[in-house]
Amino acid sequence: MSGFNLDALKQYIPKDIPQMPRLPAWTKSHSSMNPDEGEEESDPAVTSPSMGKGKQAEMPIDNNSAEPAMVLTEPKPIQPGPKENIDLVNECDNFPYYQTDTNMFFAHINTYYALYVKDLPDVELGYILPSVAQVFSGLPDWKLDNKERILTLIAGNSEEERSKAVAMTCQALRATNHFSVLRGWRNELYPVYGPDRELLFSIERSASALFGVVTYGCHMTAYTYAKRPKNEAEVGGDGEELKLWIPRRAKSKQTYGGMLDNTVAGGIATGEKPFESMVRESAEEAGLPEDLVRKSAKAVGTVTYFHIRDRRAGGETRLLQPECQYVYDLELPEDVVPRPSDDEVQGFELKNVEEVQEALREGEFKPNCAMVLLDFFVRHGVMTPENEAAYSEIVSRLHRRLEFPMA
Repeated sequence: MSGFNLDALKQYIPKDIPQMPRLPAWTKSHSSMNPDEGEEESDPAVTSPSMGKGKQAEMPIDNNSAEPAMVLTEPKPIQPGPKENIDLVNECDNFPYYQTDTNMFFAHINTYYALYVKDLPDVELGYILPSVAQVFSGLPDWKLDNKERILTLIAGNSEEERSKAVAMTCQALRATNHFSVLRGWRNELYPVYGPDRELLFSIERSASALFGVVTYGCHMTAYTYAKRPKNEAEVGGDGEELKLWIPRRAKSKQTYGGMLDNTVAGGIATGEKPFESMVRESAEEAGLPEDLVRKSAKAVGTVTYFHIRDRRAGGETRLLQPECQYVYDLELPEDVVPRPSDDEVQGFELKNVEEVQEALREGEFKPNCAMVLLDFFVRHGVMTPENEAAYSEIVSRLHRRLEFPMA
């Protein structure tokens, strides 16, 4: 953070930006969960075995701030080599659990700053790195409390007003070119919800990780039952083999370039319903006919996790990314072949279960896509308590309850 010119940021604050349209909020009913009050703080010497050795988290630069927070190591991908399914879960859902690692949970809680809006002073909306939070010191529309480690959006009394203030700040941050994560600017708005599922504000997609807010996406696995010759021990005609359509991400993508993905995946924008997002992404990424997707795609649940970003995500590391993915299955006829419709996918390959499992073991999949595939294997009886020792833990970890309000 040394050498950062805050005045330069201030002068880039736009005087005005176009009014953003009011978009519908979703229906109500969910509240956030926070750990019990009164717990003892963690041991400063504690480090997370799952985080690996790496660059230390940056501390606040304000000399008048509270005492320095815990020193946390930088998250890194799991070491090369065969990975167990539980390793894949640990790699994606890598924010510590209060219930199982209380010391490390509080090491993180006492390091990051909590995000609030002034109208909901008791509701945490996200966690922010100290090095990011300090940029907001003295900025219009924001209040930074270093003693309590809180960043509050104090501007706006409505979703539209708050969204405008957040947009102005994000545009200013982008103009300074200080955060590399903003070089992937998408011109897409992500929603941030309150405890009653009300839409509090919208934020530029690429900036969401800076604020550590919950983001939403849709992931679909397209599969088919392909004919295969039966072996000598089998009786009758040809058998059927479960195969999945697996795309490889373009190497040029800012995030997880060149890694394997789910058949279709994308973010859900403000005001967009999950299924409509799925239909749109299916056409954009895989060239799948809209009528086929609307007729045959099935909603099969969600996958949730709390991710600490590593270098493969693009931009700054240690940014927090709590996410909820709406999951869909689509059984395709053998004659329907997904094809890239944009520059985000290199191509698709039809892989059988053993080939997909091998790619998972070798760490070829984007971390959250590995989670979606594990969920697919559970639901389709590929992974069972009989063939997976960590079955119950994996199943529960695929559906983490996040600490923030959700849609």
